[in-house]
Amino acid sequence: MALEEHASALLSTLEKAKLVPGSAESLIPPGFKPTTKLGIAFHERQVELGNLFRTSECKSPPSITFEPENANEGECVYKDGVSGASYMLLLVDPDAPTPDDPKFAFWRHWILPGLQPAGQAAATQTKAPLTAYLGPGPKDDSKPHRYLFLLFREPEGLALSEDDVGGEEFVQRRSFDPASFVSKHGLSLAGVNWMLGAGDGWSE
Repeated sequence: MALEEHASALLSTLEKAKLVPGSAESLIPPGFKPTTKLGIAFHERQVELGNLFRTSECKSPPSITFEPENANEGECVYKDGVSGASYMLLLVDPDAPTPDDPKFAFWRHWILPGLQPAGQAAATQTKAPLTAYLGPGPKDDSKPHRYLFLLFREPEGLALSEDDVGGEEFVQRRSFDPASFVSKHGLSLAGVNWMLGAGDGWSE
């Protein structure tokens, strides 16, 4: 799927999921158009703009793929004119602990900085995670949660530590404010993907 087609499909599914650009819940700025297609896969099964995964399918970190942005538009060129921007992936849950009572939103599942695009191959990881991966874990009696994978272009020279995002303890991951984090550190949204997650015992 070409980037333009992907952008149209992405925005359509985000609207249906009530994650429309510009809303406080979505973390996606008004008028956003992806400049790269973000690929996420759990054991070869692709995340495809809102498809459903069970908790047992997401125990291990997924693979990440994305193409370089269009250098002709200046999107991946630093001030010295050298291409090779670095990216940060955020995985957050706006529906914690349940979609009907999201009092712990946003739940911080994963923050992975220093990613380099490698085309169809898995992205190159050049830095340690700021938040270690914690797989989605909705309770069986909860409606499916929405999980957002957000790929941000990092400003040149960005260097953060785990202290900049909060602790690794389970309860410290809740009520994360990604909008403030993104604004504070000058991150620019480049790509989005999302999925639904449900417990292994959940049924409609």
